[in-house]
Amino acid sequence: MATSIQEMIKKVPSNSVPTPYLVHPEPAISQNSSPPIPVFDFQALLRAAPDHRRTAFHSACKDWGIFQLLNHGVDATLLDELKREIHGFYHNLPLEERLKYKKLPGEVEGYGQTPAAAVSDDGQKIDWADRFYIITNPLHIRKSHLFPCLPPPLREALEAYMAEQQKLTAAILGLIAEALEMEAAEMADMFDDGMQSMRMTYYPPCPEPEKVIGLTPHSDACAITILLQVNGVEGLQVKKDGVWMPVGILPDAIVVNLGDITEILSNGLYKSIEHRATVNSEKERISIAMFFSPKLEAEVGPAPSLLKNTGEPPRFRRMKMEDYSAKFFSKKLDGKSFLHYMRINREDHHSGYGN
Repeated sequence: MATSIQEMIKKVPSNSVPTPYLVHPEPAISQNSSPPIPVFDFQALLRAAPDHRRTAFHSACKDWGIFQLLNHGVDATLLDELKREIHGFYHNLPLEERLKYKKLPGEVEGYGQTPAAAVSDDGQKIDWADRFYIITNPLHIRKSHLFPCLPPPLREALEAYMAEQQKLTAAILGLIAEALEMEAAEMADMFDDGMQSMRMTYYPPCPEPEKVIGLTPHSDACAITILLQVNGVEGLQVKKDGVWMPVGILPDAIVVNLGDITEILSNGLYKSIEHRATVNSEKERISIAMFFSPKLEAEVGPAPSLLKNTGEPPRFRRMKMEDYSAKFFSKKLDGKSFLHYMRINREDHHSGYGN
């Protein structure tokens, strides 16, 4: 496997895709025929009458599992600075400097490529992307050779951005608790000093984009993911009613998608969204995603206050967050298979995870 696809494409013929990257993903419906995902003016949503707010937000979480936020409160100057620094990481920082953060064998954190879920006769397939993934919280589990060693301007921009996202996430989690009619204190306690991580991704142009995948189809294991497009090039697609559809991200919007933990927390009422990233034949795409989960000592499972209110039996097992995370990262991305593993009365041979 090449060290960097960004560097590899400078050396391979412009009309060829190396075999390890050929996966032939399912086609998506056209942009014109795909329904728009929900969009909220976040400040207006927070000010809305509780009944109206709960109804609108509940519908987006139940029917879609993904929405866009405008007027989200994150400073535009900070976003511009962050975008410049991420662009600089992939374009101004020499490869040998980026390789100082290289993902080590057996590790999930660091800079490098990610194997796709697909395995064929000619071996493991690889996503058409270079990624830098790190766990950022709790602070004591940060890897000393990763985040602290980033170029200071990028590190400072990321720290400021993460602080803003923590505030935004707290508000979103509050809305989820309100919409589910679960106890707000229960939600707040679960995510106090919760596990957080981020992934900066560079998707190079590809001569045959219909034959590769930028990001393997999957649902996120976290509670919520916040996505920021760095350079405005689209590629995010979601699976809705069994069909892949492109997501047209609005200028200045932040995209929020629900992860498996929210589906588990809601006892299946809300759905984590299966998504993927495609690539472009002419333009690179750069994005940054932040992932928010409960604290390591919390238990992942249906919210007790929700079960009490509804009288429904739990549809998912309970597991300590630390064990949940370790179990998820021990496997490759593969649709929603990890969520199937968490279901009670599942058929293990369908999940591929076992006990």
